[in-house]
Formats: sequence, structure tokens, C-alpha cells
Amino acid sequence: MPASLATALKKKASATTGKGLGRAQDILQAARVILAAEGYAGLSMRRVAAEVGISLSNVQHYYQSKDALLEALLLYTMDVFQAKIDAISAAMQSDSRIDRFLSTVDMFLDEITDPVTHAIFFEIWALASRNPFASTLMDLMMARERKTIFHLIRGLAPGLGDAETMQRAILIVAQVEGLMLFRLDRTRRAAEFEAVRASVRKALVALATLP
Repeated sequence: MPASLATALKKKASATTGKGLGRAQDILQAARVILAAEGYAGLSMRRVAAEVGISLSNVQHYYQSKDALLEALLLYTMDVFQAKIDAISAAMQSDSRIDRFLSTVDMFLDEITDPVTHAIFFEIWALASRNPFASTLMDLMMARERKTIFHLIRGLAPGLGDAETMQRAILIVAQVEGLMLFRLDRTRRAAEFEAVRASVRKALVALATLP
């Protein structure tokens, strides 16, 4: 069972079967689309139930509240990111660490320019400014991203200690996440996207390797 679903479903009164796990994932996918299209205000347990074609009580069997559903959705998104990072590391074991780092950066850029992912992150960012629960979720997501980058760049800069490496990881995450503000379109404005990608790669290599 994915870590995100294990965390989200641990409060259920009964164990989750294979069929139930598939249903839980269907609910998350429906919630993801609704949140991206209509925001937090448009996301409701009843609306998700209608999209999946099940009863409201069936949704509540897996996710006891709207906040529990939002938490599971964000954890699931982070798990997908981590699985892609792990796949890059596994496929590039014979490549240099800097190439693996850059491939991970490319993956992040592709993800943040995905329309649904982009909309979800913006919605949670906006919600985090006024909702303590969303703020906690955002802190969790950012901490996980910083930790991932820290492990990717640790040791790339000669003589750099862990504290300074973490500061650079924070800057790298901030630069990548900040690109969401520019609403890059890798499909309709491919040349612009590739130019930005090249500039980002150059800047992040410097951050990761300069002593």
C-alpha cells in the first residue's frame, strides 16, 4: 500500500482490502480533479462521491472529513514525486550525481507545469495563508522537498557542511517552486520553456557545486 494511503486510512475501523484500496485511490483522483478545477471551496465530500459514482457514506468510510481527504491528496502527490525521484536514481546509477540531480530538477519542472498539479499547489498555497491545517500540510510538503534535494546535492560542493548544504537545498526548492508564478507552458510555448529550463539548470548547478 502506498505510504500516503496507509497514513490516510489508518483511522478506518476495518482493514482495507485490495478492492478498497482501489476505491480509495479513485476517490483521491476525483478529489484531485475537482480541487484543481474549482478550488477548496468547490471540493466537497458529496461532490467527490458523485464523481466516483458512490455514496457519501462510502467516501466517509475511507476519508472521515474534507481535511482528511485533502491531507491524503497532498501526501499522495508527494509520494508520486518520490516514486519518480527513486525511478530516476535507479535508472541512472551509472551516471554522475550531478546528472541525476539535473534529471530530478527536470522532473520537478515538468510536474509544476502540469495544469492540474499547478492548480492544486496554488490552491493549497493560497489556503495556507488563512487555514492552519493547510499551512501544516504545506510545511510538510516543503520540508519533504528540501530533504530530498539535500540528499541529492550533499557532497557535491567540496568542503560544504550539512547546515550550508541544507540552506542551498532551501534555495533550490524556492527557485523551482517560484517558477510556478510564471505559468510556464511547455506545450504551447515550448521554446520559452526550454530557455527557462536551461537557465535554471545553470543556476542550480552553481548552487549545488560551488564551495
